[in-house]
Amino acid sequence: MRALVQRVREARVEVDAEVVGAISQGLLILLGVGHDDDAEIAHALAQKLVKLRIFSDEAGKMNLSVRDIGGSALVVSQFTLFADAKKGNRPSYTQAAPPDDANNLYETFCEAISEFDVPVAKGRFAADMQVHLINDGPVTLWLDSDALFTR
Repeated sequence: MRALVQRVREARVEVDAEVVGAISQGLLILLGVGHDDDAEIAHALAQKLVKLRIFSDEAGKMNLSVRDIGGSALVVSQFTLFADAKKGNRPSYTQAAPPDDANNLYETFCEAISEFDVPVAKGRFAADMQVHLINDGPVTLWLDSDALFTR
């Protein structure tokens, strides 16, 4: 799994001009699911994200997690995080999981986040979405389960 994580003051996702998911302060998580991912990886990545200390404490140091601040998570499925642009100018997405598998693991990941007492809002899987956000900091992190966890 790959996650592009942004600390946000607020974020929302629209589909056909309708807001389908929105949060105030918290994490915007763009989530890509790969062929080798499974429920164990989804849970481990969710746990890592809810414990990341990337929110400022009263001294201005990044010492607090999204749980510590009572924040939320907006999770948006994004298969393009598995783009391979090594050859030519048109990216290949062959490392992304098939849609049914990806959707199941996306849902598993969202459920895992909520199991850690972080409210979750979602985009709409496989829809043409518009994501609006106010990045706080800016703080943006790239997490790849291959680099974080041994299999």
